[in-house]
Amino acid sequence: MTETLDITITKVAKSRLAETDFNNLPFGRTFSDHMFVADYADGEWKNFQIVPYGEIGLSPAISALHYGQSFFEGLKAYKHVDGKVSVFRPYMNAARFNKSAERLCMPELPEDIFVQSIAALVDLDKDWIPAKPNHSLYIRPFMFAIDPYLGVAPSKTYKYMVICGPTGPYFSKPLRVKIETHYSRAVEGGFGYAKAAGNYGGAMLPLKKAVEEGYDQLIWTDGKEHAYMEELGAANVMFLLDGKLITPSTRDTILKGVTRDTVLTLAREWGYTVEERRVSIAEVLEGAKNGKLTDAFGAGTAATIAPIGEIEHGGNLYTLPDPSQREFSKKVLKTLDEIRYGVTADPYGWNYMV
Repeated sequence: MTETLDITITKVAKSRLAETDFNNLPFGRTFSDHMFVADYADGEWKNFQIVPYGEIGLSPAISALHYGQSFFEGLKAYKHVDGKVSVFRPYMNAARFNKSAERLCMPELPEDIFVQSIAALVDLDKDWIPAKPNHSLYIRPFMFAIDPYLGVAPSKTYKYMVICGPTGPYFSKPLRVKIETHYSRAVEGGFGYAKAAGNYGGAMLPLKKAVEEGYDQLIWTDGKEHAYMEELGAANVMFLLDGKLITPSTRDTILKGVTRDTVLTLAREWGYTVEERRVSIAEVLEGAKNGKLTDAFGAGTAATIAPIGEIEHGGNLYTLPDPSQREFSKKVLKTLDEIRYGVTADPYGWNYMV
């Protein structure tokens, strides 16, 4: 256990709360008053600070900009019905943060430092957490290399930061998705399981093309055959097929999602058969045709539970059952909301109280 962090706090002279429209909170565009900053040098993390949110000065030669040593995490804080504040499952994000760091040849951050940095920032900016349904404070921890050196080698210095901001629902309607069978998000032996910035940069062109065709998201497939589903661009993907909850097993091409793990835990407790395995396009589309596919959704921190309404593959569009009538995903979302907003008890210890 790390001792309580010695964090230097510099507060803003004037909060931006009063000028923020809390009735219009598109994801990722509004930020709270403060941010957390720490430095890695000489083999240790140091200079823990919370400062006013704003620009930072960096050399144009930092290796993050040239060689991609940069990654992030995403989690949320919620305001409970009694006014208390919690962060959802931060230690699981902390563990995944370090998996990304390891894969990108970057220093690990002690899990307690990760959680304490977030808790301190959320506590200071807790008035930014919307107190209404389907809203939360999105938290973005990230790390990037800052050596001013144009050499293809791991940096020796790094910066760790946390920013956050209030947000409403990520998706406002059932998703119309396209199964991607040309481009690949990740390949075996790569770093698809890490939340590396480059994973998302490489996915932008295929998603842009899909959006231009009228789709909301892509379902990525394996890089060898394009025969197996892997994940959505913004979430893991799950299917209720013939009464079983089926989701692609995590591997080096698939992100090990926190919401994914949460849903699987609930499903098993409720007595559902859960299968984590390779999921073929063929079986899902056959289930859509014969009626055995009764539910399909994305599960992720930003998206939470995002129902899939239509799936396109090979020029054919498959319409799935009405999301408003789906038993499983509706029950999952209701249960998750009741725990995260403190409506019911948290028997799993998922809420980290700030």
